[in-house]
Amino acid sequence: MKKILVLWVLTMGAIAMGHGQSTPKPSDTATFENVKVFPNPATNVVNILGLKNSRKAAISIFDIYGNLALSRQWEIRRNAVNIPVNTLAPGAYIITIRSDEQQIRTKFYKK
Repeated sequence: MKKILVLWVLTMGAIAMGHGQSTPKPSDTATFENVKVFPNPATNVVNILGLKNSRKAAISIFDIYGNLALSRQWEIRRNAVNIPVNTLAPGAYIITIRSDEQQIRTKFYKK
């Protein structure tokens, strides 16, 4: 009981002090809640909404092992991009979007 109480106190103290929370720094890649990825799971295309328009965005898709599965320069118009994923194997993937306007990281599943 004493060990559980000590662990609880340490955990609550860390949370109160901000430890255990991941606050993205401006230089870090962040995941934004206003970015929507659908359909999820995807079959042929992944749509990403809530992006900032960009003439040149580097979009990369990585598998869960960190291997690059797809990389391409895209123009983001109307705050959205549609990425064909029909050539990807079924599984979990991470999409990174890098441009002068934003750095986004999000995930999706391929059927």
